[in-house]
Amino acid sequence: MRLTAIDYTAICQGQELETLDRACREWGFFELTNHPISADLCAAMLHQMEHFFALPIATRQACERTAENHWGFYDRELTKNVQDWKELFDVGPEFGACVPQWPAGEPVFRQTTESFYAGCESLAISLVRCLGATLGADGDALAKGFDDHTSYLRLNHYPLCSNPAPADTPTGPPVGHLGISHHSDAGAVTVLLQDGEAGLQVERDGEWHSIAAERGSIIINIGDVVQVWSNDRYRAPLHRVLASDTHTRYSAPFFLNPAFATDYAPLSSTLVNGPPLYRPINWGEFRNGRAAGDYADVGEEIQIAHYRNQI
Repeated sequence: MRLTAIDYTAICQGQELETLDRACREWGFFELTNHPISADLCAAMLHQMEHFFALPIATRQACERTAENHWGFYDRELTKNVQDWKELFDVGPEFGACVPQWPAGEPVFRQTTESFYAGCESLAISLVRCLGATLGADGDALAKGFDDHTSYLRLNHYPLCSNPAPADTPTGPPVGHLGISHHSDAGAVTVLLQDGEAGLQVERDGEWHSIAAERGSIIINIGDVVQVWSNDRYRAPLHRVLASDTHTRYSAPFFLNPAFATDYAPLSSTLVNGPPLYRPINWGEFRNGRAAGDYADVGEEIQIAHYRNQI
């Protein structure tokens, strides 16, 4: 399926906000056009991803992430307590024990990744302002919650899989492997760079739909924070990634996350038709609960549903 195309410059100027609102209500995904991340930088990021994941495994493991330091290489992540068919490299801001790690002797990889991170960071915060406008709120005030954000860029590699789950696999534990099992993104906005290979799917009305992939395209999806802000006007889309026995796939999602101290709740502008569906959520508490399940089966994964008011 082709996603609705949203003109970044137009919505930043307060135009075409009805189209943005409809895309968020109907799918929670849209393609972003006329944005400031250059085609050359997107191409360079894809090339450097391919280069990094072709490095010797010992080189990649030398910058492996841990439960204490969230940034670096990893190849055993779990989603819904099932191991993903992927390997990744995460980079984010320095805080506490979390310090970005880089492969030795790869300055171009680091420079390209940092440049792409900066471009995604600026773009994603601008999108928060635009979403605030569609919800009748002060977008600048919402953006303040990301002054000391905990966002991160993830580089994904989905290698060949001898036993991939079929594209029509129902939601739940798969027969075969998935690149990533079904989930919604915990943060506010995800900026995704695609490599042109199919694999990303979004769920709607109990059916899974494959999203068309064009190399170098930027796809946006909203996350749980925006769902809470909107008091369920917008739903963070359930999505997953297929594994493949015919092609490898690369993608680079940037997850815009608030500062740890940020509390988020339904915006007052969204309560004209009913009471708040969620009690306030502290991002640091919520994120720590979600992160624990990346490394081990800790039982039921924490979700915004756990903060839902009984109405």
